[in-house]
Amino acid sequence: MARVLLGATGSVAAIKVPELYATLRDAGHSVRIVATEPALYFFGPNELIGDAAEQVLYRDADEWPSEGWSRGDLVVHIALREWADVFVLAPLDANTLAKMAMGLCDNCLTCVLRAWDFARPIVLAPAMNTRMWESPITRRHLGQILADHGDGRQSQGWSLDEASEVFAKHASKVVLIAPQAKRLACGDFGVGAMAAVPLIAEAVRRWGAG
Repeated sequence: MARVLLGATGSVAAIKVPELYATLRDAGHSVRIVATEPALYFFGPNELIGDAAEQVLYRDADEWPSEGWSRGDLVVHIALREWADVFVLAPLDANTLAKMAMGLCDNCLTCVLRAWDFARPIVLAPAMNTRMWESPITRRHLGQILADHGDGRQSQGWSLDEASEVFAKHASKVVLIAPQAKRLACGDFGVGAMAAVPLIAEAVRRWGAG
């Protein structure tokens, strides 16, 4: 089984984080969570059942404690990167997708992303409003990630509907699980809801069995 780092960002779909965490643990994986502060608007630490002796949830305050840094202190984003076999970003909101594409790292989670060794798998499960998903900016940001971490042979003409297949063919360690179409939290109907928890867990299972 795998050591799974679950990255949670500020989409409403973060309400699914405790369910995904429990599903991965029940499958035998060791799981830690790194969350942005907006993600914690949608779930609380008390919803995460784990070993009391092990820290499960990491947030910005763990990276930058109020008492200040001293030489020899743990560098949390590097420690998490070294611990994990696979990094799962679920949900991946539009803001963090943009930061990933541009290399920005202004919180603990995006520092892990910037430091991630892309020889190890990373699973991306975007979640956002339909208009945000269908924006040409989303296609551009996914294209940048593909250019940075793919084999360089992908065509330029692919659409968002084809994005998962393009990533599977040209960036095998970057697993893109496209959002699904349903009634969204805002009331709109369309593509943008995070993929179902079993689909994400199955992607992790395939890597964990490897």
